[in-house]
Amino acid sequence: MIRRTGTSSTILAAAAILAALLPGCTDSRGAAGAPAQNEPHSPAPTNRIDIPAPVRRNLGVTFARVERRAVASTLRLPGRFELLPDATREYRAMLPGQVEPAVAQFQAVQPGDLLYRLRSPRWREMQREIADAEAAIRAAAAASATIGPLRDAHHAHERSLEESVRIWTDRIEQLERLREAAGGKADELAAARAELATARAGLAEVLEKDAELEAREREIAAQLDVGRSRLALLLATASAITGLPADSLASTDDNGEPRWRTIDVIEVRADAPGVVASIPVAGGAWADESGLVLTTVRPDRLRFHARALQSDLARLRDGLPARIAPPGGAADLQDDMPATLAVGIGGDPEARTIDLYATPESLRPWARPGVAAYLEVTLEGGREELAIPRGAVTRDGLTPVIFRRDPRDPDKVIRLQADLGVDDGRWVVVRSGVREGDEVVVGGAYQLMLASSGSAPKGGHFHADGTYHEGEH
Repeated sequence: MIRRTGTSSTILAAAAILAALLPGCTDSRGAAGAPAQNEPHSPAPTNRIDIPAPVRRNLGVTFARVERRAVASTLRLPGRFELLPDATREYRAMLPGQVEPAVAQFQAVQPGDLLYRLRSPRWREMQREIADAEAAIRAAAAASATIGPLRDAHHAHERSLEESVRIWTDRIEQLERLREAAGGKADELAAARAELATARAGLAEVLEKDAELEAREREIAAQLDVGRSRLALLLATASAITGLPADSLASTDDNGEPRWRTIDVIEVRADAPGVVASIPVAGGAWADESGLVLTTVRPDRLRFHARALQSDLARLRDGLPARIAPPGGAADLQDDMPATLAVGIGGDPEARTIDLYATPESLRPWARPGVAAYLEVTLEGGREELAIPRGAVTRDGLTPVIFRRDPRDPDKVIRLQADLGVDDGRWVVVRSGVREGDEVVVGGAYQLMLASSGSAPKGGHFHADGTYHEGEH
């Protein structure tokens, strides 16, 4: 049993196209060998090839646009896409506890989406500390509230003692005048002086207690400030753990309970968009404090990393225009991405290379982390010329051939002898025969060359528009 190979299928397809291209061979004579009457004129030579939709599908015909490129001054370097440093986000356990993931790997998440739940005994201890801080504040506030009435009482007592001192002072002066005038009683004067001393002693004691009361008031105010500061710090820590604002944690629910007291399970939510890349902790497992629970990445935060030879360093600088071109295969050859070059700060002395980075202005669907591609840097001083992909050029013997899509009929292509210029291995300059925006065949060009090889008449030539002229220029 003989199995047909891909080459035989290609030859058969080319033969079928060739049969369609060549005019049917008919004998100019009749069946009896007599000359035929009214012999028709042979059709004019043409280099156009019919490629209707079924033929394009069977041969896998694809097209590329003719565009302007600085082929001679383009430096092409292999590299790969990598995530920017801010594209990866790690979510770690703020407290030791039991973890229950709420997302699956490769799931897309948005800010506010629930990522995992954490049950931690340490959270209960923090709730107790917050409760103690609030109790200390209430106690200090209550003590501070008693200072005012106590001070008022002391002030009233002080005024009373001051009045007693004034009265006994006047009484002593009166008794001393009587004694000088008519001889007063010495015992009354002594008693008055004793009462004055007692009033003054009481006043001094009251003034001392006023000083103690003022010191106590300042101490309570300091305790109140410390308690409030401690509570604010605890709520800030709880906010970092729960992801809820401190004001929200301090607010009360419909039952009058502060919100921090009603939280039994800590729910960790996403604070940036991304895709869940890994979940190293299984459901129900115990996570240590600061242990990694899951990682998210932003696939759209990409840059391209390539390496150039250090000998090219003099021609490279930040800001040069660049393109990130697909490596081939399923990706369209012209589905590249404009980018701006950034020269790295370091190199490899052993490989004698320098790092280059390029951040694309917009991403194509094929751009993914780790995907290999090419960085095409346009060096200064280059001149743009019309160019086509090198894969669009085939050779019929020693003659380079391209197939330009007929601008007037998309179901036809025009076979042209290619007038080529400089070639950088991926793109080649075309000096004539095409214009910017024209389409040339890339996929299926070899089959079209086989089908049209040898079909052109001898002794003449075709122009780019498909017209045929006898003789050579």
